Amino acid sequence: MGADKPSVALRALERFYRTPLAEQLERHLGSAPADLAVELFHSAARDVPAYARFLQSAGFAPESVTSAADFTRVPVATKESYHRQHSLAALCRGGELAGSDMLAVSSGSTGEPAIWPRFVSDELGTAFRFEQVLRDAFAAHEKRTLALVCFALGSWVGGMYTTACLRHVAAKGYPLTLVTPGNQKAEILRVLRALGPSFEQVILCGYPPFLKDVIDAGRADGFDWHARPVKLVMAGEVFSEEWRSVVCDRLGAADPALVTASLYGTADGGVLANETPLSIAIRQQLAKAPALARELFGEARLPTLCQFDPLHRYFEAVNGDLLFSADGEVPLLRYKILDRGGMHGFDELTARLRDHGHDVASALQGQGIALRNLPFVHVFGRSSFALSFYGANVYPENIAVGIEQPALLEALSGKFVMQVVHDTDQNPTLDVAVELLPGTSASDALTADVAVSIQRELERLNSEFLNYAPAERRRPRVRLLPHADPDDFPVGVKHRYTRQ
Repeated sequence: MGADKPSVALRALERFYRTPLAEQLERHLGSAPADLAVELFHSAARDVPAYARFLQSAGFAPESVTSAADFTRVPVATKESYHRQHSLAALCRGGELAGSDMLAVSSGSTGEPAIWPRFVSDELGTAFRFEQVLRDAFAAHEKRTLALVCFALGSWVGGMYTTACLRHVAAKGYPLTLVTPGNQKAEILRVLRALGPSFEQVILCGYPPFLKDVIDAGRADGFDWHARPVKLVMAGEVFSEEWRSVVCDRLGAADPALVTASLYGTADGGVLANETPLSIAIRQQLAKAPALARELFGEARLPTLCQFDPLHRYFEAVNGDLLFSADGEVPLLRYKILDRGGMHGFDELTARLRDHGHDVASALQGQGIALRNLPFVHVFGRSSFALSFYGANVYPENIAVGIEQPALLEALSGKFVMQVVHDTDQNPTLDVAVELLPGTSASDALTADVAVSIQRELERLNSEFLNYAPAERRRPRVRLLPHADPDDFPVGVKHRYTRQ
């Protein structure tokens, strides 16, 4: 990019600031996203040295791709097979880092952290995702809004990327003010007490378990979460609708679809998709209809359900694995992010739900809530996080529903670690370590209640578990551990829900 950086940045910024959200979200209608993916493929094969070598090593000829059907033959890339095999410069257009203005570090949830070159223009497609949440769900275009970035700051991608995107939204004319306390609970509460009264609403941006920790810490410290509307923008983890309801109740919020939004984002590709009032309302209905959810999504767990702009991130599903293609300082083509999931057209999914008596879209329209004609993507997360128990896949999402019951969350943080352990006769037991809230103590009665709740929800949600696991083995062994236990719940690191 070199000397062109100012003109590239100015064009991208001007387009973001001048493009109304509705126009941006409707531009895919009547277009052919797959054809744009083909164009991106050819530009990357021509301009990105690492990608040209990747195709050459696979024996794949770029000129053989002339159609969307041909594109499905392009070799799949992963972090291990592509990103880690080449220098940072070779991954960039022109083979140099001069086109980047920032380097982001991934959290390394499945291995060593990775470095991702970025340029300001890369942020703007993601900034539209934030704008969609803030406008459609939170009405932040007409309310004085204070947003706190509660992700870790520093070189890690989440905090700085969120801050940059929200600043673009604010500069677009939204009455939005940012403050960046990071993941420091005491500082977050101090900022809320000092600045919250000057605004009509507050938005907390962070990982779901951490934001719940903040809410619980505030309650223990006498902070009044009901004093003004508090909204949550979350990323990084799948959570249950029971968890969402409990957190919203503690915030005094009546409608979770207009108070919360989860972003499907990665260090590799930025924000790929986002929850909307419609996708949340659909997920709430499916949480009460596990058989229909399994029919739609094919697994015994409820995925995150988001909507996405196919011209911003082009998704494919191959054998249940999600692939995406995206332009940027490091273009990615048919990139396998190791998440399981699938896609649904807007009309297709809403029609299937309507056929089963769930006309969610019409109900929201009747409330005057904006609906966007965007496709859906459902995301289960990494399949490696499941445990095998008597041949049944047991997912963290199944366990979470059992723990995230309102009565139990009066004593529990919601965090847990599950594993399968064996006795001296090699009989397996499902073992679940559960974190207590600060100031609460374990008891035999609470331990039993948690075990019963987990078993009940596993049997309700997971038909494999119900049919494969012997009845006498379905009750998990629950261990209630102190808050911030250093072995299972250390402070300051990304929490892992599964121990293999």
